Amino acid sequence: MNSKKLQFKHLVEKVVKRIQGWGNRWFSTGGKEVLIKSVLQAIPSFAMSCFKIPALTCDEIESECASFWWGVGNGKRKMHWRTWNSLCHPKKRGGLGFRKLVEFNRSLLAKQLWRLIQHPDSLVCRILKGRYFRYGSVLEAGLGRNPSYMWEHCCGAETSYPVG
Repeated sequence: MNSKKLQFKHLVEKVVKRIQGWGNRWFSTGGKEVLIKSVLQAIPSFAMSCFKIPALTCDEIESECASFWWGVGNGKRKMHWRTWNSLCHPKKRGGLGFRKLVEFNRSLLAKQLWRLIQHPDSLVCRILKGRYFRYGSVLEAGLGRNPSYMWEHCCGAETSYPVG
């Protein structure tokens, strides 16, 4: 297991712990939907707004959400009538509107990039500009020498955003 995956293992553990805390209670499908959207998928939101979470970690969280949704009884998996990806479509397109966490993570990071572009005089932008893109824009910034963990795994050259 690589170190980046280890850094975010606690997010998966929090989701699992929350599901275990709910125990074997019988929730309606509407109740499960609300719990997944408002609790389980909200757990990694803050970390996702700051860091690019590994896709494997997002997949593990989605897997735990899917297991909770479909239910597991006596150690046996129940019938999955639709794929998780189809449940992630908007309700207008026949899904339930669950988030695809990799895409949600990307959108939250793009929102941070937008804030840097719109508020170039903010403290965080001035600090990052002095360190990583002193003579250009944030869109042209590279990793630089000895980047911070946040810059390397969020805003640096590793993450490419479509421009235009």
